[in-house]
Amino acid sequence: MTGKLEGRVAIVTGAASGFGRAISIAYAKEGAKVVVADLHEKPLTGGFEAHAELTTVKEIEAAGGSALFVRCDVTVEQDVIDLVAKAVAHFGRLDIMFNNAGIYRAGKLAHEFTDEDLEACWKVNVKGTWYGCQEAVRTFLRQGGGGNIINLVSTAGLQGHPKQAVYNISKGAAANLTRCFAIEYGHEKIRVNGICPTYAKTAMTRALFDDKDFDGAFVESIPLKRWGETDDVAKLAVFLASDDSSYMHGVLVPIDGGETLCRYSV
Repeated sequence: MTGKLEGRVAIVTGAASGFGRAISIAYAKEGAKVVVADLHEKPLTGGFEAHAELTTVKEIEAAGGSALFVRCDVTVEQDVIDLVAKAVAHFGRLDIMFNNAGIYRAGKLAHEFTDEDLEACWKVNVKGTWYGCQEAVRTFLRQGGGGNIINLVSTAGLQGHPKQAVYNISKGAAANLTRCFAIEYGHEKIRVNGICPTYAKTAMTRALFDDKDFDGAFVESIPLKRWGETDDVAKLAVFLASDDSSYMHGVLVPIDGGETLCRYSV
């Protein structure tokens, strides 16, 4: 690795598994000190992690990196406030806030979803990201010198999809949240961007991946003809957190094998 994030401190939410875990490990490999935030230290069962027997912190430390686990429920504002405070107390500052924690609800037509379905997506995907952005901005302003916020949005924030209305609603809100923070804080040298993956191989999508009918239809719909990998997103997360992307701001970057180009057919 090239040390692109050497000397920086990053928080990654939802970092025990999936995208968050891959991003945390990639950040640490590039020299960042990483605060791993999640409800539980151990990865979710059914995921695709190479070393699922290790927590994210243990995997980072085994490779010579520096990391700290902080339990955090992103739907609770005080938890997020405490998370950032602990990061600063332990590592001295905050440079990168990656709001990754998310929840998925799908499989129903719009009129069939319950209020609980909508509330779950709204609390985690919108309010959780909102609290993370707010507290990161407050910290960056106190420190001076700017900072970097990256939100995990999804292609669901860029377009509609069938049978996941509550999820798309929440991710659409996260997309505009990203734009609004970018507009208001760019002059403070606080960069804000979003990453928009399609389905990738994580514990959250394991049931869909194992469903051969869904798997076949999904792969056929993607011009690159494959599922996303967590490392695809992690590499983009490193780029957006580094100085290599210093003039990228308020951008929602699709990483989707071409999903958002069109409905694929040849």
